[in-house]
Amino acid sequence: MMHDKRITRRRFMREGATTAAGLIVGVAGGCGRSVGVAGRRRITTSKIRNYNGDMEYRRLGKTGLMVSAVAIGGHSRADQQEREKIIRRCLEVGINYIDSTGSGELHRDLKALGSQRDRVYLGLSETDREPRNPQYRTARKLLAVLDDALRNAKLEYADLWRITVYEPGGRHTFNTSCEVIEALEKAKKQGKARCGGIASHDRRWLKFMVEYFPQLDVVLFPFTTMSKAAPRDSLFDSLKKCDAGAFGIKPFAAGSLFTGQPQEDDRRARLALRYIMHSNTVIPIPGISRAEQVDNVAKAVLERRQLDVEERAELDALAGQSWASLPRHYQWLKDWEYV
Repeated sequence: MMHDKRITRRRFMREGATTAAGLIVGVAGGCGRSVGVAGRRRITTSKIRNYNGDMEYRRLGKTGLMVSAVAIGGHSRADQQEREKIIRRCLEVGINYIDSTGSGELHRDLKALGSQRDRVYLGLSETDREPRNPQYRTARKLLAVLDDALRNAKLEYADLWRITVYEPGGRHTFNTSCEVIEALEKAKKQGKARCGGIASHDRRWLKFMVEYFPQLDVVLFPFTTMSKAAPRDSLFDSLKKCDAGAFGIKPFAAGSLFTGQPQEDDRRARLALRYIMHSNTVIPIPGISRAEQVDNVAKAVLERRQLDVEERAELDALAGQSWASLPRHYQWLKDWEYV
């Protein structure tokens, strides 16, 4: 299968959703094989971008996109040369979503992808020129930012344009919320974004947005080893009811889960990713700084999801330690113990 065939804005606007709600494609089959689960429509794996039989893919809510069970984020300490190794290894193991916050990250990743850009879905956010900044709280201003970002990156469209909002999101007026949704809707109608979403650190506001605006496709929010579904009024319930896709940021609690010892940190990372993937709702977006870490992520996908009693106890202890050592500017992560 040719991976460098150009996907134009016109072509993707003709493509419809190909999967049923909740479909998970697991580690099975080769190129072109149809797989699925009992009672749900089957999907031909050749329709999944960058398909690898050893990777799991999940339907990203109402977008219909089949996304690898673990994606990668743009935040990374890697230089351009190392980032190219990281991206190359992601393509090899079947990862097919890259999240970029800001033009610098986007340009770096596009350079690393080269002619293989269409093997992955790209998420785009221009954080500094979005509603965090009071100057960018109208649909007109936000659309101008998207146009500028696409033009500078020489892209026809973004697979996911996800607007980052002020923390807590509840500080925005209802009018600002409407402007954000209007911008996302117009971008999709104009073929400048395949799907639209928002990222926020405010659980209650995200829940309101998902329920009030059914056209919202995807949300991004913190989800760490300490996070769990709230016993009442959970965001998870709203996501499932409204069929919204979800990505989890800061899966390693801003690095506070780690010790600085690579082998031990890899083990802890896999434990954390297994816990998050077991939610069957959130797709984690870890930051990757070395190509070797991609192999560790891929290994986590192959391991069983359900933690045994000893692993659960260990993860609870590790999570408590990381909670206690959170940097001052990441204390807000504690607001995400219940989702």
